[in-house]
Amino acid sequence: MKHKLLLWILALSALFAQPPKSPADYWSSLSKREKITFVNGAYAMASRMKTIHQEQVNYQFLHQPGWQEPYFVERFYEIIDEHISTEIGYNLSIITQNIDALYANSDNARIPLIEAIHIVSLAQDGNQERANLLLLKAQRKYSVIPKKK
Repeated sequence: MKHKLLLWILALSALFAQPPKSPADYWSSLSKREKITFVNGAYAMASRMKTIHQEQVNYQFLHQPGWQEPYFVERFYEIIDEHISTEIGYNLSIITQNIDALYANSDNARIPLIEAIHIVSLAQDGNQERANLLLLKAQRKYSVIPKKK
């Protein structure tokens, strides 16, 4: 009796289970205002993270006279800056519209939102070559088709 009940519960859960949402599905479920808020939050997080790190680097420099900033710190700041478009100013609706366009292609449906923001921000700032490279890498990494070994 317990086995039949367990099988019945498993069958029902499989029947009513929903496939996990892709980032594109989640993005399209948001309103225009929610999309702008999401991008604003991502930009604010990246900016705040850079500021906190710069404060820590300055603190290290002030308390250790011989300390020199390693190269990877500069590279870290460059990577953060890539995630934030400086050309659009405060018009984040441009970024959200470009993310809408990116997710309109089914090849991009599984690309995480933060990577989509990164790609779109690079393209918006005129770094189209790097944006295209990152897009191709993301398409390959997040494709539905299993990778051959």
